[in-house]
Amino acid sequence: MPSLTEPRIEGQLLRPEDAGYEQARRVFNAMIDRRPALIARCAGVHDVAAVVEFARDRGMPLSVRGGGHNVAGNAVAEGAVMIDMSDLRSVRVDPDAGTAIAEPGTTWFDFDQATHAHGLATTGGQISSTGIAGLTLGGGWGWLVRKYGLACDNLIGAELVTADGRVVQANEDLLWGLRGGGGNFGIVTSFRYHLHPLKDVVGGLVAHPRDRAREVLRLFRDLCREAPDELTLMAALITTPEGHPAVGIGACYSGPVEEGERSLSVLHKWGPPVMDHIGRLPYTVLQTMLDPMAPPGGRHYWKHDFLPELSDRAIDLLIEQASTMRSPLCQVHVHHLGGAMGRIASDATAFVARDASFLYNVIAFWTAPDEDQGNVAWARAAFEALRPVSSGQAYVNFMVDEGADRVRAAYGANYERLVELKRRYDPDNLFRFNQNISPSG
Repeated sequence: MPSLTEPRIEGQLLRPEDAGYEQARRVFNAMIDRRPALIARCAGVHDVAAVVEFARDRGMPLSVRGGGHNVAGNAVAEGAVMIDMSDLRSVRVDPDAGTAIAEPGTTWFDFDQATHAHGLATTGGQISSTGIAGLTLGGGWGWLVRKYGLACDNLIGAELVTADGRVVQANEDLLWGLRGGGGNFGIVTSFRYHLHPLKDVVGGLVAHPRDRAREVLRLFRDLCREAPDELTLMAALITTPEGHPAVGIGACYSGPVEEGERSLSVLHKWGPPVMDHIGRLPYTVLQTMLDPMAPPGGRHYWKHDFLPELSDRAIDLLIEQASTMRSPLCQVHVHHLGGAMGRIASDATAFVARDASFLYNVIAFWTAPDEDQGNVAWARAAFEALRPVSSGQAYVNFMVDEGADRVRAAYGANYERLVELKRRYDPDNLFRFNQNISPSG
């Protein structure tokens, strides 16, 4: 193994024997139990550049941590040097320009609080502890996706450290690749976003007993068919904290409040629901609504695909798979897409799946290590059962370690352009702990 003479940085270096190392190597998914050789808690962009050069010159593997929320655990690699940017969390808002510049350790909670103070927002993740970096670079679905597009569609500038240790501003070609192409081309140390006026929304969650799932999912489908761009919906097959199987509909209306109240009034009346938390609320409150469904420290394995339509057959298959969940923490989500996201050309950014109507995610979630096998098997079996109604595409932010074919499926016709970009900026594949685009194609 190469010598570990330490890089000179302003931040903190942690070896396996150091206090703080064990905590620093932990990420959102507790299934990830890898031990880096060195963790560099960077204090700024020059630290990042120094550690990149250190690892590259010694031929050491290099992983990158922003928010640490990625289900595949790509932030942590065995025996690697880990660049940890979780302390870099500043957000600078320019309300006159309608932009924000955020550091790579920023979470969506940090970002939303900063922009909300100015009555502004952009599309961000539904779990507020998610980091802006990974979510944006992989695409970035959220409650505002139908009104304002993906998080990556609102990325208008980036500073990054390339594989040769240079600090650069992303040019047009590189910015195209960063909008959905993941961390394949460098380590982004600053994100510049376009913001939109937004303060309050109408939204929340209603829930019904699971035995009404077919009717609820058909209602969800009907609402999606008529939904304006201002309305983003999701459905979820879950188990309540009291142990009752349930089906829920989550909603966010980001237009005029009175119109939102009229648009969502059916959710109060239909059923009626056993839980009704739909109403006017600050966008920041909506952004934390689902946090209890994804606490840190759980064990996760996800399988997903896009749905061209939510047919009766797809509804029946989703309900059938939910009925065999191995843990009460397991969930099946169905996200409504389209709107502004769907009107962007598939080659305008690296993110290609613009024509999909829905995205489902089978979430195996449990706590005991001895239950790993059964829960992973459930998610895989559900994915196979849903293949006949799926499009065969992939979304990199929901992927575990699924191989090169699924990465190609995520990028479709954009893949070859991404390979060329990879060859130009990272020909030796230094940045490979991700949903990897190989420079060899």
